[in-house]
Amino acid sequence: MDSDLVETIRGYGMQGVDLAKDWLLSPAAWSQFAILIAAYILAIIANRILSPRITGFLAPPADNHSLLSKARRFILIFLPLLLPLLAYGFTALGEQVTRSLFGSGAVIAFGKRVFLFLAARALARHIITDPFLRILAKYVLVPLAALYALGVLDQVVEALGAAQVGVGNIQFSLLAIARGLIFGSLLFWFGQWSNTQSSTYIEQQPMRPAIRQLIIKAAEFTIFGIAFILLMNIMGVPLGSLAVLGGAIGVGLGFGLQKIASNFISGVILLIEGQATVGDYVELDGGEAGTIIKMTARATILETYDGRWIVVPNEDFITTRVVNYSDSGSANRYEVEFSVSYDTDINKIPEIIIAAVSTHPEVLQDPEGPDCELKGFGDSGINFGVEFWVNGIDDGKNKYASDVLFLVWNALKDNDIEIPYPQRVVEIKGGLPAS
Repeated sequence: MDSDLVETIRGYGMQGVDLAKDWLLSPAAWSQFAILIAAYILAIIANRILSPRITGFLAPPADNHSLLSKARRFILIFLPLLLPLLAYGFTALGEQVTRSLFGSGAVIAFGKRVFLFLAARALARHIITDPFLRILAKYVLVPLAALYALGVLDQVVEALGAAQVGVGNIQFSLLAIARGLIFGSLLFWFGQWSNTQSSTYIEQQPMRPAIRQLIIKAAEFTIFGIAFILLMNIMGVPLGSLAVLGGAIGVGLGFGLQKIASNFISGVILLIEGQATVGDYVELDGGEAGTIIKMTARATILETYDGRWIVVPNEDFITTRVVNYSDSGSANRYEVEFSVSYDTDINKIPEIIIAAVSTHPEVLQDPEGPDCELKGFGDSGINFGVEFWVNGIDDGKNKYASDVLFLVWNALKDNDIEIPYPQRVVEIKGGLPAS
């Protein structure tokens, strides 16, 4: 082990021993110890008296959810801090008495710092419930409070400030990095919380879904942009030095990130125009079809009827043809085809089929009732088609079309109308060969 390090440790040890001797042999130190004990006992008594009264005064009825009640419940969360803060306050009063009598208060000042450490530990253990903030309090706040209680926080801060780390032409101190990590975590946690709260508020406002999504995205970018600028200021990074980085990003967007930029701009256009939004059932030229469940900055996510997700770049909604089955309303028209025998009186078919299809509970009479049309004369039978309107989307011609075909089948059978099947007549010229 390095001899200088050994000497340094030994020096600190000797200082500690001398300080302990001074405290143990000094009447002023004894009186300060006595004041600390008395302050803590008095704080315990006061806490036992005040805590029930504060709880009874602030605790609202369980069924009361007003804004004032929420504020009162929030204040009650901090009740575990009452004991260490009372001890700190009583110790501060005792410190004034000790300094006026003995002109010294080192021991009692140490006790005050210990009570602050206990308050920080209570905050981390009993008050903070958010998992991320609890980790931050446990591994950052409590160690800092411990260093402060031991009186070495200033030395640690000075040592971290003196240690420099270089990244290119920019120099960082370890203190700036640590401060950036701590405050950056807090800022972006607060940004995430603010984004959640603002999104919840915007979702409750009466406006077009597309505009609502655009405002939510704009608020998200604004919140995290402000958080990034604040973090740069906290770390001491001049914003002017980021101009080169901004230029490099611009070049990257122009070349390597061209598609990403195009998809982002296309997403903004989609949100502004509102031609396709969350909840719409769309079909693209490329064959992708499904319900829009999420619109991100880069792509739109479609969910098919079999539960699969299709990620479609936003640019495809701008540059290709898109069929939106939900944009004009929830009613959609479908058609199923069937055939009847050539021996059938086809003049009766429309009336029979329209009456049968109209019995389906999902088939609409407005904007138009079922319509049966002659489609043509096939090889094996006469082809008909029945058109009908329903509220909703037919999932691959299986949801409504299947029901309607059942109705058509039963109606034809009930009226003794034959449904043809392919038949072929084979003529053998020259007769059959002799056996």
